[in-house]
Amino acid sequence: MELYLDIAMIITSIALIVSVILQSKGAGLGGLTGSDTGSIFTARRGVERTLFQITIVLSILFFSLAIATVMVTG
Repeated sequence: MELYLDIAMIITSIALIVSVILQSKGAGLGGLTGSDTGSIFTARRGVERTLFQITIVLSILFFSLAIATVMVTG
């Protein structure tokens, strides 16, 4: 059981990292380092909204797996 949770956590964390990186599509390299890009916040539509929702689901799944791993191992 512990092995399956570890594998699921690795896959979820990689998917979460990819989804967060894909969200900064227009920011350039300056946005990745935290510098101000001067962009205007707009409403999320289409693919951006779907990617945002996927990121939320992946983060909830990641924290649930982390709690389940702690409960199983300890």
